[in-house]
Amino acid sequence: MTVRLDLPREAGSVPTVRRLLRSALAALRVDSEAQDDLEIAITEACSNVVRHANGAKNFEVSLDVAENHCSIDVRDNGDGFDPDAVATEADATSESGRGLSLIKALGENVRMTSVPRRGSLIHFEKSFA
Repeated sequence: MTVRLDLPREAGSVPTVRRLLRSALAALRVDSEAQDDLEIAITEACSNVVRHANGAKNFEVSLDVAENHCSIDVRDNGDGFDPDAVATEADATSESGRGLSLIKALGENVRMTSVPRRGSLIHFEKSFA
């Protein structure tokens, strides 16, 4: 199952994406641990776009879900960010700033690319039995 969504860059888009992912994974009877990991990761990726993709009006989410694997891309055309400058270890007492670290911890084959004034892409995958 492949789904591509073009969403407004607003907070209400995040639960929409999460529900769609949950439905797709449930239909394929993916184990609950993998579902939870992917839900957290996609929530963090989409929330980062909503909070930080200055200049973007919309963003795109691509889900490719199969029996044993899920691949997700979250893309925006905002101002971009420097993936190397993002802290890999967030302060444990901080209320924010841990999203990219969570995505790296919960996903596989995580890639983050960004071009100033052209946007960003966060790609991650998850394998399951």
